[in-house]
Amino acid sequence: MDYSVLGSNILKNIGGENNVQDLIHCATRLRFTLKNHSLANKEEVEELDGVITVVESGGQFQVVIGNNVGYVFDAIMAMTGLGTATQSNTEENQDKGNLFDRFVDMISGIFSPILGLLAGSGVLKGLLALGVSLGMNAKDGTYIILNAAADSMFYFLPIILAVSAARKFKANQYIAIALAGSLVYPAIVTAYTEGTKLTFLGIPVILSQYSSTVIPAILAIWVMSKLQHFFEAKFHESVRNLLTPFLCLVIMVPLTLLVVGPVSTYASGLLASCYLWIYNVSPLISGAVMGAGWQIFVIFGLHWGFVPVMLNNISAFHRDTLGAMVGPAVAAQTGAALGVFFKTHKTKMKGLSLSAFISGLFGITEPAVYGVNLKLKRPFIIGIISGGIGGAIAGASGAAALAVATRSILTIPVYMGHGFLGYVVGYFGAMLLALTLTLIFGVEEQDSDKENISEETTLIKKDTLLSPVSGQVKPLSTVNDPTFSSGAMGAGFSVDPSEDAIYAPADAEVTMLFPTKHAIGLRTDSGAEILIHIGIDTVKLNGEGFAALVKTGDHVKRGEKLIEFDRKKIRDQGFDSTVVVVVTNTDSYLDILNQHENEDVETGKEVLSLMI
Repeated sequence: MDYSVLGSNILKNIGGENNVQDLIHCATRLRFTLKNHSLANKEEVEELDGVITVVESGGQFQVVIGNNVGYVFDAIMAMTGLGTATQSNTEENQDKGNLFDRFVDMISGIFSPILGLLAGSGVLKGLLALGVSLGMNAKDGTYIILNAAADSMFYFLPIILAVSAARKFKANQYIAIALAGSLVYPAIVTAYTEGTKLTFLGIPVILSQYSSTVIPAILAIWVMSKLQHFFEAKFHESVRNLLTPFLCLVIMVPLTLLVVGPVSTYASGLLASCYLWIYNVSPLISGAVMGAGWQIFVIFGLHWGFVPVMLNNISAFHRDTLGAMVGPAVAAQTGAALGVFFKTHKTKMKGLSLSAFISGLFGITEPAVYGVNLKLKRPFIIGIISGGIGGAIAGASGAAALAVATRSILTIPVYMGHGFLGYVVGYFGAMLLALTLTLIFGVEEQDSDKENISEETTLIKKDTLLSPVSGQVKPLSTVNDPTFSSGAMGAGFSVDPSEDAIYAPADAEVTMLFPTKHAIGLRTDSGAEILIHIGIDTVKLNGEGFAALVKTGDHVKRGEKLIEFDRKKIRDQGFDSTVVVVVTNTDSYLDILNQHENEDVETGKEVLSLMI
């Protein structure tokens, strides 16, 4: 796959680079913060080859890519100036969503960049815990060095969070690092551990343990960002770079230790107490609710609200029961995907479900959820039920994570300790239950269509598409638009039209009609997903010269007129009038053959053969 082409097509369909305020990515998603959401075409992005789905949640336009998200992110950053955005445009471009959306956007923006490091450190801590239980000497140099590698992430968490928080709040990252560093400065840490009383200008300082904490650093850097922007607006450029860092540190370090730190420490304790109260009411019910609801939270982006709770639990209690309760939810969706692999008769779904199962074993469930289980509905529901049962087992056993980590087979050692057996039973039990129930109840008939293929004979069927317009048929590679000519959208053909109307190439349902009427999406009765695009860049005509005769949801017969357009007006405006026909679900077919390449055809002439 050409990740540059995919990245370019995504940008094109979300309003371009100028409509992007911010872009980050997590393990599977590109997370765009857009200036104007109305400019984004969700349906068009979802149709791109390489995109699993699109989720709009928490004020973000989230494009689910899967395991290759890092490559697409790098391609987008390489072709744009998004990585060098200035701080000065923050306020005027800031998304004015509701308070909850802004909170979710803030949390995901701060924690997404460090999730990989959190997971890796958590795995190493779990393996070291396993090693000690098997007789590894905790005073040995090997253990000490590896423990330093695993624990430094958590000990210096305020400093690490400072980087992503500064980026999110558009503050100077280096000032933020210095500010967060003061929270874990050796003299301050020693004063706390030895009970030494400190004062600042005669004011008593309430010392606390800030290593591994989350809220103090984030709150301090948010306040600092406001102060920094104020100073930058007031100072002349000749002294701005000197006085702004100086005053930010002189004001914010004492203010953090005197006010922000104690207040946020109290808030952290309150958050921990509230969670502990809910958990103590009934660990079993808590586990069932979290296990069943976790993947639903993930779909809507609500799971980010629990990340600070998990980190706070580790800081306050040195163990996190919440992470243990949601592990079975991940395992259940993974098991359901494996069940689909064994149950489905469709070659494409077999490949997709097996790939999703493997990703799920390593804690990445988006391919399983969006690519398999949600599409088939029943496996997703089975995953929810199984996750709830597994979560209840983990919750009732008192299982807990010793570090924040993703839920995967690699991170199982992170849950060693009290309740470890319960976690293992809950995790693998949920996976096995989801697998079994999927095998028993199967998938919906429309999704597991019996293809009547015998073991001895492979039957190849042929479906056909007619030309939707008269003119000269040409290969897609000749189209003056890389979106189509690269094949990224799928196989198909183009026509240099000799008439001003588009007709249905098959019996089909109208699945999408662009507001500008220059493109229409169809799903044929046999399952082919077709995009007919009239002209190149004709979206810029804003519908001028186009008239739709059908609407989304209509069922049309082959040869029925769909759209009228004015070739002369399109060409007079300087646009290419080429009509492009693409089979966007090309992967569903063994082969797609163009029967009349570089020939003149009449409307209704058979052009494409789709080999099933």
